[in-house]
Amino acid sequence: MNIDTIELKLQQLTYPELRKTQQYLMPARLTGDSVQHNGYDIYPVAPLGAGKIFTGFDTLAAYIIKSKTVLIDGFGGVFWDKVQQELQSCFNDKGLSVNWIYTETFLKEASEIHTLVSPFLGADDSVWGTKATVDLIDLFEPAIEQQVPDAKSDINIVIGTGAALAGWAAPIIYLDVPKNEIQFRMRAGSITNLGTADLAEPFQMYKRFYFVDWVLLNQHKKNILNRIAVMADAQWPQTINWMYQQDLKAGLDQLSRSVLRVRPWFEPGAWGGQWMKEHISGLNKDVVNLAWSFELIVPENGLVFESDGNLLEVSFDTIMFSNNQHILGKHAERFGDEFPIRFDFLDTYQGGNLSIQCHPALNYIQENFGENITQDETYYILDCDQSASVYLGFQEDIDPSGFRSALEESQEKGQAIDIEKYVQVHNAKKHDLFLIPNGTVHSAGAGNLVLEISATPYIFTFKMYDWVRLDLDGKPRPINIDHAFNNLNFSRKGDKVQQELISKPQVIESAPGYQLVHLPTHADHFYDVHRLEFDSSVTVNTNDTCHVLMLVEGETVLLQTADGTQKQFAYAETFVVPAAAGSYKLTNAGSGRAKVIKAFLK
Repeated sequence: MNIDTIELKLQQLTYPELRKTQQYLMPARLTGDSVQHNGYDIYPVAPLGAGKIFTGFDTLAAYIIKSKTVLIDGFGGVFWDKVQQELQSCFNDKGLSVNWIYTETFLKEASEIHTLVSPFLGADDSVWGTKATVDLIDLFEPAIEQQVPDAKSDINIVIGTGAALAGWAAPIIYLDVPKNEIQFRMRAGSITNLGTADLAEPFQMYKRFYFVDWVLLNQHKKNILNRIAVMADAQWPQTINWMYQQDLKAGLDQLSRSVLRVRPWFEPGAWGGQWMKEHISGLNKDVVNLAWSFELIVPENGLVFESDGNLLEVSFDTIMFSNNQHILGKHAERFGDEFPIRFDFLDTYQGGNLSIQCHPALNYIQENFGENITQDETYYILDCDQSASVYLGFQEDIDPSGFRSALEESQEKGQAIDIEKYVQVHNAKKHDLFLIPNGTVHSAGAGNLVLEISATPYIFTFKMYDWVRLDLDGKPRPINIDHAFNNLNFSRKGDKVQQELISKPQVIESAPGYQLVHLPTHADHFYDVHRLEFDSSVTVNTNDTCHVLMLVEGETVLLQTADGTQKQFAYAETFVVPAAAGSYKLTNAGSGRAKVIKAFLK
């Protein structure tokens, strides 16, 4: 789609007091002529046809006036006061009386809520907690379920997070907010966590969001999904877009049987590089660097629908709650509504090294953090310079106690260490695949654009050494030596690293103008990787398994699924073909051979 970058910048600059970020706010409406994009699209959309998405508080107010009694529920991070004020203005114009009932008035005392959730937050200085096992209703007084409409008022509205808990036999209007926008609002201090008016350090607020608020709110959304009459997108401070449940359901069903692409988002970091800034149009070029692209980190991505140019984003879990069988096929029973594969970019091109780190063992992440699967990773080198490298595995003569002593002394004194004395460093080339099962010491060196093909967990990184540097705010980044040494596998050393942790490509199918390359993953990985290489076209069966794909060499591919859906994807765009698609055809629309990575569950 053709996006007016000037308008995007104006939107971003309009709300600095509400959003602390240099990334643009997604426009509520596409501007300019809608044309097929010729490169990486930062706002991929799923068209619904005409008349499906409505815009403005006045149109939503008209729906409420017709309904007379509604429940306006939504995710954490909504600007509820703004929503109420805009709707009240519309009702005033019509001379209507409104009985507003605010869910926040029925929340338990902040101290009581803190006591309830604190067991899930870990130590104050820790970046991790454990997934909460309480429910949203536990944060409220019983009175929220005892409210009744006022017969004397023209309109009755329960508004705020948890409104559906009132139990009224009335339409539910659900206001969603993207996870990245929640974090931008959090950093600006324009929102707080559930049940508290206090601001805290951003890492503490994020910890509370991840381990408590989002857990409760996701489950609440799942519980009421089939009762929602209207889904609305509340990411814009001055307007709102909304659609009816039946159109949302139809859109999700179509995506779950054909192909989808989430809206990516981007973040700078201490080690960030310049590749994405230079190669992806529509991003703010004034940012110091970009370290991550959330290509497909689905706990924090959304799906964007389009109708008449109006956009509406819903969180990815919405499609998993409603269509997980279509998405995951034969693996749905194992993973439920948790999408298990993650794609993201790590940009160290003209940047720095990632920290020396490892990830938790399966039993460790389950027992300590409440996750179901662990953070097994791979690094696929999408692009790199001639000096690029990857740190992976220990030297043959590694002495664990000596390594720990060196790390602790470095942290205590702020002194650099010769990390290559302990950790191997490997030259990186385009299309290499480095295998990083849990417990493996590793880091992406400078000069890379890494495509992480990984299991979905993404925040459980135990940093041991961070090159004695500060983050972008001038603060030290957390070092987690204890957690790391509870998980490091010191048997992954010496020649074993080359043998077991660097994938050896194997051609497993070939024909004129085509070959299928297997890039074997580690035995600990529950997913595998193929690379489709073709000059013209290739047809692929899903075999009742979800495929996550990316064009890693070439310009553009055209995908057509068995139901006739057609989508064009540019170099470096991530897209997902659900198991229910059955089969799909990829056609090379560029010059030269196309190479497409395909990750799938074993």
